[in-house]
Amino acid sequence: MVFGDILRNLIEEKCITQKELGNQLNIAPSTIGNYVRNLREPDYQTLKQIASYFNVSTDYLLDYHCEEVIAENHREDELLRIFRALSDQQKDFYLAQGKLFLAQSFGENKSNSKE
Repeated sequence: MVFGDILRNLIEEKCITQKELGNQLNIAPSTIGNYVRNLREPDYQTLKQIASYFNVSTDYLLDYHCEEVIAENHREDELLRIFRALSDQQKDFYLAQGKLFLAQSFGENKSNSKE
């Protein structure tokens, strides 16, 4: 996937328009449109600004990764993006649920190894 496609997906996930993104980042909407259509790529400072706005890494925006960890990194990025969008109360709840899930999984693995 190329930068413009990734940016388009992030814009859609956040339910904003290209114009709204441009206004938030002080970038001309036409420039955002050029990014989304893969006609231009942002400079480093703009790339960092976009990454910060969407709470993702610049590596994620550039689709840069090692082949062995593609799926894991995308899953982790997705979890991190979701987590960062939650309220503090929701974060506490999901952390508690995650710990329970791990404890349950550990218990199942332990009992399976005894059989």
